[in-house]
Amino acid sequence: MSEQSHKAKDIILLLILSTLWGASYSFIKVGVETIPPVTLIAARTVIAGLILMGIVRWRGLKFPGDGRTWAKFLFQACLNSVVPFTLIAWAEQTTDAGLATILNSTSPIFAFLLTLLVTRHEAVTGRKLFGVAAGLLGTCLVVGMQALGGLGDQMWAQMAILAATVCYAGAAIFGRNFKGLDPMLPAAGSLICGAAILVPVSLALDHPWALVPATRSVLALLALSVFSTALAFVIYFRLVQTLGSIGTTAQAYLRVPIGVAIGILFLGETLAPTAWLGLGCIVAGVIAMTLPAARPAPRPA
Repeated sequence: MSEQSHKAKDIILLLILSTLWGASYSFIKVGVETIPPVTLIAARTVIAGLILMGIVRWRGLKFPGDGRTWAKFLFQACLNSVVPFTLIAWAEQTTDAGLATILNSTSPIFAFLLTLLVTRHEAVTGRKLFGVAAGLLGTCLVVGMQALGGLGDQMWAQMAILAATVCYAGAAIFGRNFKGLDPMLPAAGSLICGAAILVPVSLALDHPWALVPATRSVLALLALSVFSTALAFVIYFRLVQTLGSIGTTAQAYLRVPIGVAIGILFLGETLAPTAWLGLGCIVAGVIAMTLPAARPAPRPA
């Protein structure tokens, strides 16, 4: 397969990932109506982890046997599921969806800053800086600048979403440590580790055996686990290896127009005039962050 074909496949997978994670906000919102946040996320990681473990066995893959790799799985679980999933679920009990989308879409900025200041594992170019700025501007235009009017009203919930966003940026960078492994293994391994942390906390705090969740919350939990976690994690770890950490976090911007499109097609919602400009900014930003760098022309002999 040519390099262009690989890149096209990566962009398609990025769109799929953006859709899966974009829908997760709605699933969480419905889930926490009758399921406490920690229990919702514990069940999410258990269900998704079991699904991926079954696929690992079906494919004949073997988990690494060394403790060092499992320690990396555990750290990745904290960055990519345990901490951010729980913080967002807790915050969505009080935070407006539009403002939460803006705050959580800033993960490419934090990935860019962490890469620039700490890891320096990717070339930080002016094109990527433009992509970060264009994507953030586009997100604000799509959701509506008026959504920022509530900034500070629920300070702790909003700080929780920002903390989750920093975790996602760190996870995208740390995920490169699994290069060479089948993407299914770190996806399943990190979810197993996450479940091992969250289940005891859920049992201690929420006494889930006494809960009586609504049917719609249970269905939202199942959709969140199967599609927005199990399937999304496999795609995510593949893209971290092919697009890099900054390119992969571009899905945070793509979630916004995809969510708007779903609302237009299925809920009869309308798009504000400024949102069309925002969509253009987002597309430009994602292209800038995901296109491969131009190769230098060969010198004449």
